[in-house]
Amino acid sequence: MSQTSRSMSGRKGFREREKSEFDQKTIDLARVTRVVAGGKRMRFRACVVVGDRKGRVGMGVAKGADVQSAVEKAVAAAKRHLISVVLYKTTIPHPLNVKFKAARIILKPAPPGSGVIAGGAARAVLSLAGIRDVISKMLGSKNKINNVRAVILALSKLRPRTEPKK
Repeated sequence: MSQTSRSMSGRKGFREREKSEFDQKTIDLARVTRVVAGGKRMRFRACVVVGDRKGRVGMGVAKGADVQSAVEKAVAAAKRHLISVVLYKTTIPHPLNVKFKAARIILKPAPPGSGVIAGGAARAVLSLAGIRDVISKMLGSKNKINNVRAVILALSKLRPRTEPKK
């Protein structure tokens, strides 16, 4: 085999992965079972958030026979469900209080330099959306998937800030 027919990485059978425009963060990974005639069938469920840190973020949940396939399917689902987030400088334009099922999220704009003050799933979504300064509080649910959906619902409800006329 000649050097030109081989991949540029130098290893046979391995191709270099191109750098995606999106960063991804795995929020939840669970082993789930389904009862069938012969016993139990195990699969893996992955919840992944993708974002470009410039105002686009999406979330996907998928199941697969192994962890890798579940994560790949979830990333593909997240890329199909991207939303655009309205930003005001490095924060959000206005405060929000949103409820999704049992999960509640409170988002407030923060002064520059404050950072992302949020916990768990909310921190991942907000940072992947490109929001640098925000205060967040999750109330009501420990379900990570519903918490992520609540944050994404809140971000989709953001409206541009209207500047007062001088």
